[in-house]
Amino acid sequence: MIYIGIDVAKDKHDCFITNSEGEVLFNAFTIPNNADGFHDLFQKISSLTNDFSNVKVGLEATGHYNYNLLGFLIDKGLPTFVINPLHTNLFRKSLSLRQTKTDKVDAHTIALMMMSGVNLQSYSNTSYHNEELKSLTRYRFDKVQERAKLKTSISRLVNILFPELEKLVPSLHMVSIYALLAEFPSSAQIASCHLTRLTNLPANASKGHYNKEKAIEIRNAAKHSIGSNMPAKSLELKHTIRLIQELTSEIDEIECSIKSIMDEIRSPILSIPGINYRMGVMIIAEIGDFNRFSSPDKILAYAGLSPSTYQSGQLDGCYSHMEKRGSRYLRYALFNATKFVCIWDNQFSAYLAKKRSEGKHYNVAISHAAKKLVRVIYQLEKSGQLYHRAA
Repeated sequence: MIYIGIDVAKDKHDCFITNSEGEVLFNAFTIPNNADGFHDLFQKISSLTNDFSNVKVGLEATGHYNYNLLGFLIDKGLPTFVINPLHTNLFRKSLSLRQTKTDKVDAHTIALMMMSGVNLQSYSNTSYHNEELKSLTRYRFDKVQERAKLKTSISRLVNILFPELEKLVPSLHMVSIYALLAEFPSSAQIASCHLTRLTNLPANASKGHYNKEKAIEIRNAAKHSIGSNMPAKSLELKHTIRLIQELTSEIDEIECSIKSIMDEIRSPILSIPGINYRMGVMIIAEIGDFNRFSSPDKILAYAGLSPSTYQSGQLDGCYSHMEKRGSRYLRYALFNATKFVCIWDNQFSAYLAKKRSEGKHYNVAISHAAKKLVRVIYQLEKSGQLYHRAA
């Protein structure tokens, strides 16, 4: 068996090639992060064997820097393993007490880690394409967060320019209200607006939901408003609304791409009551290939939901805290999904009530329910069966 360790970086990659007998086939060498470098690595591997089933390539998960090399290796049919840098660091420390860390040493360490027979799952072609779904869901998450901050700015600006408006409408963040404020971004402008225009603008945006009586109510409030007449703030309000509209359009486009992938996957996770499309797809995207995990507990550790325990000699930690070292996106999705599952599913609702009756804080009880949910999701994904509510 031939083992190849690769330490990935932005501009170059350090490689080390050895075999099962510990013979160094190619001492640590560096390739540039370009097509010539990739082909140089492949030629060295091909010069050693034509049977790639006897080859194992290992590289660390280093953000986006490993994507291109990973795709190249998979396309060439090389069994490739992506290793958590935390595992590599622990393995390196187990080999020596010296604090030696260089890129070439890391490449050698990864090769030795592959030789040690640690339980690793090869990165399949499916896993590689699952990165597309993860990228989309994380991109959407960031866009939604960005839009939420802008909505906070809208509330702040309206409170300065026309504070009475918030009490006249169900929400400031409606298409009809945005249409109104985008054209008349101050109480003074709304007060001087022609009634017909003031009626038609939100009515058209809300498909007739707002009528003439509401327009009169808004205009009367504007005439007696304590809002400030600040052109700079009005301009900021118009631009903020425009940014929110652009972000909403981008989010819709991202969701179309996500939906097309999810339609192909046909995950049973959406059969669980309370898990909507957005949370379900985020959980699936972050976990990826369930075959990578030998048990639900491994997924809990990956999400940072497993308890940390400290015990040494006579010292024993009285309270276990969640590690929170894993994927924050997965942890966020599981927590939010669990809250709704506990509302819509009787079994989970009873489980949450039981934990609360034991005196546990709501968030602690939700974390227990989240662990139960992970076990259910794991079972569904492995079996391919739909969720059945308890009678």
